[in-house]
Amino acid sequence: MSRFREADLSRIRSRPVETRPSKVRVEDFARPVTAEAAAILDFLPDILAGRSLREAVAATAAAARAGRPVLAMIGGHVIKTGCGPLLIQLMQEGVLSAVAMNGAAPIHDYEIARFGRTSEDVEASLGQGTFGMAAETARGMNQATVEAAREELGLGEALGRDLVRREAPHRGFSVLAEAYRLEIPVTVHVAIGTDILHQHASADGAAIGAASMRDFRILAATLENFAGGVALNIGSAVVLPEVFLKAFSVAMNLGADLTGITTVNFDFLRHYRPRVNVVERPTAGGRGKGLEITGHHEILLPLFTAGVVRAVQGDAGE
Repeated sequence: MSRFREADLSRIRSRPVETRPSKVRVEDFARPVTAEAAAILDFLPDILAGRSLREAVAATAAAARAGRPVLAMIGGHVIKTGCGPLLIQLMQEGVLSAVAMNGAAPIHDYEIARFGRTSEDVEASLGQGTFGMAAETARGMNQATVEAAREELGLGEALGRDLVRREAPHRGFSVLAEAYRLEIPVTVHVAIGTDILHQHASADGAAIGAASMRDFRILAATLENFAGGVALNIGSAVVLPEVFLKAFSVAMNLGADLTGITTVNFDFLRHYRPRVNVVERPTAGGRGKGLEITGHHEILLPLFTAGVVRAVQGDAGE
């Protein structure tokens, strides 16, 4: 028994999602792109980010054509800016073979799938003591987490299964649900205390730890066969670059061939950890090439996806 007082989460006052104002709605999400939309890439300068974007597209398409893995690591902002359908399109095209999320991304994805909206006004809600108190989100996701631990599932797998089983009305926009349907691993890497789910009495720390730890092992296993693969870090400044580096180290320790890889960091700000842990360290020593492309997800990802789709579909038609 701890000597120190703990907050009594059983006294938390939750509220229905329908009473919470949300800034992001599924109606505003990106739609799947066409190969023809990639024509704009042909007009970009072959300089700096223009060249890097072309290189990222070419490396990703080449990996997909060769049957090599493509991993997308995403932060919550990627879902909040409506880019989930683009990731889904890349999964359906056979390009993305694995997805890793921080703890925030599945919350937004889950709320979009079930309620068609997400992203509350934090400043306004915080002052009222209502930030993060959506009852249905916490109850549903925390229950799925307990089931994941009990049934020895990964956390991402269990959340996707939950959305499919309950026939969430907007599951077609959900990365979790579509990955579960396509049998593509989605791993969720949780830092305790960072997510709104942890504010509720239904949060089970042991279950969160067990399910997220299993997802770490699943990610590390993905990297055991990653030669010639591509890792995309999209919008995670700290958690996923750190997780990726440790999973990379595990794979190397187990004797994996991690040569010929390409790593790409997409973000609207340049941060230390994505640069060193994704772009530089894993590709050092001639193992591969790292790229860094700075810009808004809601602009860069449609361009990137269109380019990859054009390359993959063009080859399929030849």
